[in-house]
Amino acid sequence: MMGYAMIGEFDIYGVYFPAFAVFAAIAFVLHLAIRRLLDACGVYRFVWHRPLFDLAIYVILLGVVTAAAATILPLA
Repeated sequence: MMGYAMIGEFDIYGVYFPAFAVFAAIAFVLHLAIRRLLDACGVYRFVWHRPLFDLAIYVILLGVVTAAAATILPLA
């Protein structure tokens, strides 16, 4: 059973994961999808430093996922 614990952890079948680790994993999966989309559209031709650009996209996605989770998930 998947649920949200009171102390900022996710309980997945009795194993507790820090909320930030779960958010980071979700952001990483979204980052992979966006990176494939940008590569298919040819956006990377206009990017000067691809690893730095990818890192910036990941950090933005992590912030969006964390902010969305803070508004959606109950605190207690």
